[in-house]
Amino acid sequence: MSPLIGIAKMAAESPLLEAKRRVAYFELQGKSLLNRCSGQRKIFDWTVNPYRGCEYGCRYCYARYTHEFMELPVEEFETRLFAKTWDEATWRRDLRQVKPGDTVAFGTATDCYQPAERRYGLMRKMLEGLAGRTGMRLTITTKSDLITRDIDLLTELARRNRVWIFLTITTMNAELARRTEAYAPRPDLRMEAVAELARHGLDVGVSASPVLPWLTDREESLAAVARAAREAGARTLHARPLFLRDSAWAVFLPWLEREFPHLAGRYRERYRRGAYVDPAYHDWLRERVDRIRARCGLDNRADDFLLHRPTQLSLFA
Repeated sequence: MSPLIGIAKMAAESPLLEAKRRVAYFELQGKSLLNRCSGQRKIFDWTVNPYRGCEYGCRYCYARYTHEFMELPVEEFETRLFAKTWDEATWRRDLRQVKPGDTVAFGTATDCYQPAERRYGLMRKMLEGLAGRTGMRLTITTKSDLITRDIDLLTELARRNRVWIFLTITTMNAELARRTEAYAPRPDLRMEAVAELARHGLDVGVSASPVLPWLTDREESLAAVARAAREAGARTLHARPLFLRDSAWAVFLPWLEREFPHLAGRYRERYRRGAYVDPAYHDWLRERVDRIRARCGLDNRADDFLLHRPTQLSLFA
């Protein structure tokens, strides 16, 4: 067996921080919490994921592949979690690389407000470190109502920067949510967080992604999310179909065979070409979501914010 190197070696040597009944937390050393994006199709300039692994246990989670980088079983993605080492001086040093107009996205792989945040407070510390910055574009994506804890910091940041918050709510059906997102907060709690953020004047949207074929793609299911989002004060609704890379498929398919065995064959057929659904389904879903969004008076996922750069910094005043 080859010796471990890089992040796999760091993970193997990580000290145990705490062990619960289902989850063990470890500390992961790293050079930076801030990761630069590259490539022609990039949406963000920088991403931040303070935790590796996610306790929510969403059966479809694409980010399970990140445990493969550490040579850990993808099944341990939700039970062997890593909190990245915090150093305020390093965070402030790294932030000097962020230029006015850059987009910094929190929670692009793992949920930055998962239960580990209650113990280690990395998001709170990072937001505090952003105090006084001007002209940035910040996005936060989460399934957790814990984000309301930081409304004071978020509203202060929004005075000098563009801040968008997205709550992921794939269904308003609590029972279905429990089965697909086993340890995430209930959909109603997440929607209450949307309302609380909106009441404080923050720009907030709802992401119904990923949309699960035959489970959450029915018109009444998506419309229920859209109506609740609008009533809560959300401005946008985003919904894209599930994609299943190998690491996610290895967990999702056995779960599907146990919970919804009548759908297993249909999923094998739908994803026979790879991780993505066929273009026809993608187009069908987009038309359905566009129709629901228009009916509820919601915009798309703040595309102007995410994809287009400002021409002058006064936009952030």
